[in-house]
Amino acid sequence: MTEHPKVKDYMTQEVDTVSPDNDVKDVINLINKTGHQGFPVVEEGRVIGYISAPALLEKGTTVKISEVMSQDILVADMDMDMSDVARVLFRSGKSKLPVVDKNGNLQGIITNTDVIRSQIEKTSPQKVWTLKKTLEAIHNIHLNVIREPVNIGELVPTQSKVYADELDGRIYELKKGLAEPIVVIKKPGKVLLVDGHHRVIAAKKLGIKSMDAYVIPLGNEIKLGMEKTANSAGLYTLSDIKILDYAKHPLIQVTKRLKKNDENGMVGINQ
Repeated sequence: MTEHPKVKDYMTQEVDTVSPDNDVKDVINLINKTGHQGFPVVEEGRVIGYISAPALLEKGTTVKISEVMSQDILVADMDMDMSDVARVLFRSGKSKLPVVDKNGNLQGIITNTDVIRSQIEKTSPQKVWTLKKTLEAIHNIHLNVIREPVNIGELVPTQSKVYADELDGRIYELKKGLAEPIVVIKKPGKVLLVDGHHRVIAAKKLGIKSMDAYVIPLGNEIKLGMEKTANSAGLYTLSDIKILDYAKHPLIQVTKRLKKNDENGMVGINQ
């Protein structure tokens, strides 16, 4: 299947930044020049804070940015899925995230607009047909799609995590009878869950035993990359899926500027 779009594919690499030694007047001039309402604060290449237009209100023009910037900020990793960026931006109420490497060095910036662009560029709205065509092309075979109920207790997941906030929405949909069918690949002795992990976990929480599904039958002679990946990740039953809060995503970090007397002189990244 097509790899999920990543931050590195959509981020803007040229970023307007300010120094902690700049003053309020400098940032006001930059706002007027660029039209942006906020900027990463960067020192020796590392993101140490963020300054936004509201933080400048009622501040003297000669006040240093180091005195008014926010030092606890959300940042993104270049290999983060754009779907996860969308979740973080939505849940946090922010419009952009600085993108940093493992050392806290600024690599770019990712915005709401980039998230929208990544979604618009998806070529197929129906994942089951995309999956079918992909498998047919890779393995040079013809496949059928069957619509039938499946026992969720038999499903083998191919995704290691789901998010608590999205589960709430899926539980609501199931209670109202609004959930879409899940997508599975059915092999002899194994049913792989391809799409619908949140829906399935929500169903499990509600005590639902079976779900409507698009089923693609496949023989054991066809070796699937997703199957190998699931085995490597220790995914064998739905109980192996972890339920995470969005803020605990491993690629979302809160950056904090360390005190000047820190012996390493480095910007810390709390994971």
